[in-house]
Amino acid sequence: MRVTAVIPARYASTRFPGKPLVDILGKPMIQWVYERTALSQSVNRVIVATDDERIRRAVEGFGGEVRMTRPDHPTGTDRLAEVAAGIDADLVVNVQGDEPLIDPRMIDQAVAPLKWGPGIAMGTLKAPIDSIEEYLNPNVVKVVTDRQGFALYFSRAPIPHPRDFAADLESHFSQIEVYKHIGLYVYRRDFLLTYPKLSATVLEQLEKLEQLRALEHGFRIKVANTRLTSQGVDTPEDLERVRTLLEATGR
Repeated sequence: MRVTAVIPARYASTRFPGKPLVDILGKPMIQWVYERTALSQSVNRVIVATDDERIRRAVEGFGGEVRMTRPDHPTGTDRLAEVAAGIDADLVVNVQGDEPLIDPRMIDQAVAPLKWGPGIAMGTLKAPIDSIEEYLNPNVVKVVTDRQGFALYFSRAPIPHPRDFAADLESHFSQIEVYKHIGLYVYRRDFLLTYPKLSATVLEQLEKLEQLRALEHGFRIKVANTRLTSQGVDTPEDLERVRTLLEATGR
């Protein structure tokens, strides 16, 4: 099966302009993401998708493959679909360009269900939430799934809601299983080409979670389990944490 990983990378960022090109131990961040993605056993090809010439030059400078895309895409998925329309692939993996510590095994875990389940159009990952702080944090997206591992709902709210002991959550938190969503997606190529054409939906706009569009239009999302972790870079403080981690591990 032909699996292509696409890494959308924008230079403009409200919180951290120029993020893909920030230096991490002598390499731009986008290179760390590219090289780690290429270590996935499932991926045959890695492409950076960007609308910025500076990122294009950086990627070509370290020998990576890059595709220039339109600058007016409203979402990363739209940028992904533009690239997918011009490549020969069965599955397309969306790897975030601000994940320099992405574990390639996470990609393999997300891809596996779609390799063996031809009827699955889209997949992603979830990981256990181990602290009340994460559970209550609206910046940590939660997900609940059915018994077959398909998403029932994604939310910034703390779901599921433990009605019987909500008033004393701290004492009972260990009794509930709660999961956070890991923003790594796998699409069957034909579904990815259809996805941007689906109209925006009420819940998607309310929660500001694009994956709800698929659910509201009746498409199922397979959610694989992982206990692997990564460290995204949203702020300069995150960048320093990543540098510290890489300096400690030497890789």
